[in-house]
Amino acid sequence: MRDFRTALQERVLVLDGAMGTLLQERGLKPGGCPEEMNLVAPEVVTGIHREYAEAGADIVVTNSFGGSRIKLAHYGLEDRVAEINTRSVELAREAVGEDGFVAASIGPTGRFLEPVGDASFDEMVEVFGEQVRAFAAAKADLITLETFLDIAELRAAVIACREFSDLPIMALMTFEDGGRTVLGTSPQAAAVTLDALQVDVIGSNCGLGVDGIFEFLEQMRQVTNRPLIAQANAGLPQLIDGETVFSATPAEMTAYHERMIAIGVRVIGGCCGTTPAHIQAMSEALINKDQSWTPPPRRCFLSSRTAVTEVGGEAPCAIIGERINPTGRKIYAAELLEGKTAYIRREAQEQVAAGAHLLDLNCGAPGVDEPAALERAVLAAVGVAAQPLVLDSSDPVALERALKVADGKVLINSVNAEEKSLKAVLPLAAKYGAAVIGLALDGNGIPETAGERLTVAEEILAAALQAGLPREDVIIDCLTLTVSAEQKRAMETIHTLRLVKEKLGLATVLGVSNISFGLPCRPILSATFFAMALEAGIGAAIINPKDAAMMDAYRSAMVLLGKDLRAEAYIAAYSDVQAVAAPTAVLDAQAPIRDRLAEAIIKGDQDGVLELIEAALAEGLSASQISNEGLMPGLEEIGRRFGANQVFLPQVMLSAETMQSAFGRLKQELADEGGAGLGRILMATVEGDIHDIGKNIVCTLLENHGFEVIDLGKNVSAATIVEQAQQLQVDAVGLSALMTTTIHQMEVTIEKLREAGVKVFTMVGGAVVTQEYADNIGADLYAKDALEAVDKIKLLLKK
Repeated sequence: MRDFRTALQERVLVLDGAMGTLLQERGLKPGGCPEEMNLVAPEVVTGIHREYAEAGADIVVTNSFGGSRIKLAHYGLEDRVAEINTRSVELAREAVGEDGFVAASIGPTGRFLEPVGDASFDEMVEVFGEQVRAFAAAKADLITLETFLDIAELRAAVIACREFSDLPIMALMTFEDGGRTVLGTSPQAAAVTLDALQVDVIGSNCGLGVDGIFEFLEQMRQVTNRPLIAQANAGLPQLIDGETVFSATPAEMTAYHERMIAIGVRVIGGCCGTTPAHIQAMSEALINKDQSWTPPPRRCFLSSRTAVTEVGGEAPCAIIGERINPTGRKIYAAELLEGKTAYIRREAQEQVAAGAHLLDLNCGAPGVDEPAALERAVLAAVGVAAQPLVLDSSDPVALERALKVADGKVLINSVNAEEKSLKAVLPLAAKYGAAVIGLALDGNGIPETAGERLTVAEEILAAALQAGLPREDVIIDCLTLTVSAEQKRAMETIHTLRLVKEKLGLATVLGVSNISFGLPCRPILSATFFAMALEAGIGAAIINPKDAAMMDAYRSAMVLLGKDLRAEAYIAAYSDVQAVAAPTAVLDAQAPIRDRLAEAIIKGDQDGVLELIEAALAEGLSASQISNEGLMPGLEEIGRRFGANQVFLPQVMLSAETMQSAFGRLKQELADEGGAGLGRILMATVEGDIHDIGKNIVCTLLENHGFEVIDLGKNVSAATIVEQAQQLQVDAVGLSALMTTTIHQMEVTIEKLREAGVKVFTMVGGAVVTQEYADNIGADLYAKDALEAVDKIKLLLKK
């Protein structure tokens, strides 16, 4: 059998096309389980695989996309996970023999991980692990993770693949036409995270046609040197004569071949709407084309769910905000003991506003449960700030808990050359896809000379490479010692910066302000030393970004060193507006209570909103005033920021959860005041469709805006929707569908509502639904996301 990784280097491989639509054409009933066809109609599945192989597909994908325990439970098949997934590999192998590759397919479970959803990281690893074990035992050639929307869930799937097999991995995310997933992840952020997990192929599938997928892959190429995969739909779906049609011809699917090859796409296939005819055209179009590709040099990037920061190389020095650290901060230390996170959220926002590119999280204080505290700190920080994180701990238990809930590629601060430290930290960094800071010290302490520190750095690098980390993901802390004790050692630190960069090619970092400890006017000395370190090529600096002298030195040096092109950042910081440098205003305790209530919703301050409500009630505000004049403006502002791409779905959901807590407190007062809701909405995912993530988000936001929501769940028949709409006398019906094979049920449901004389407004939405489709089936409104759904239904019901 040929090796998949070797084949990737030799030429571009062709992957097969859509499976679900062909299964429906050949006997799968609407609402049926596609994966069950492996057991009840194996000849149909094998036949489809064989058609794709004969059309030129080098890789056939198993019929196991929804083969997780969670997905199969919708059909009562959760106890047959191993059987269904094993059989999927066997059927694909029967079709292609030893001449093709069998890619075992895993799709998302339909649940979001914490804090956006209720699934834990460990639970998801185990769920995906059940499939992976079956694939490995059945001797699949590789695993393809497809159509993921949540980077946290995809991380769990990758780690399950690594933990339970040694099979090559392809990892693909689905982006909306705005260039992000539903949770705000960009192609670049996804690529950095997946690259750090060392998957073999990174890419995108579904969602858009070949032109849109190519645009996403171009963005991925900017931050990774790994092979890419393009798996586009055959254009966007259209409703023609009552059927969902994908209009892209086989010839149109090949239009980007040369550009795909040029950016390092090594696997090309099809998603929704593609057929063996499409795959044959794509395969034939590769004949006689130069398929060679040389990967670009690797660079060090860090990522969050939504953002990317480069460290080292020719990138500007990255600012690591140091203030989320209990040392010398009694308020923060007290909050850590109480399990609160208000200080973390406030400092995260203020440091980002002041210019931090990365946020250091340190929860080590006497009496604190550090593993639990660091996990809470990560969840709090990612809820309010987009910047990638630095996990500042030497406790491997705390690090692992935090690494599980961090959405992207973080930086671990730190490891040193002692064997105990290396063995505790480096395996965690390799497993969870993190970079590390290596302190240039060993069991003998801090070496006096730059040459000796370089030797220690070499030892840390060798151990990191042995553990499986790329060399670019090792950042050396050259160690700043206070100049008040030993003046000459300041220049040894500067010399070490230069040596590490020149001899090892590694990025460097310093805790800059240590230099001035014990001396008066510390900011002057610290800022001057910082400027010297910047000239020496420091890659990242741990500083207080709210220190004006430090940031003055930084911004000035970036201009003088040619790393702030056209001095754009400098001008923005020091112009009359000072938009970049000025921290976001934080309301104090004297601000009007309505403003503080709104701010609590915007920031997702679940700790503080209940106290503010009590204060508002004590001031004499009624429950409806608190809701309408304090809480609702905050939710509306978060909606505005979402529409402007200033925040993303996790922040929206955090604000919604805070709103729920507030309404929970005010529920009785509102009832006593006779507060009327905005309307009664019936929500359902249509028959045959078991996806309900988007619908659940809409339900949450509708409730928070004052609507009464009746959620019928998923896979709901048109008859049930009509019956409930009549019985409950609702004002509107919201319908959701994610699958191209089920959106026609929206039209069926709307027709039955009209036939029954139910006078309600209808709204539709879902990944495959468009405004054109909504107009064609007679829906009263279409919404592309949850917040737009809220705004539109408000307007509709007012009319």
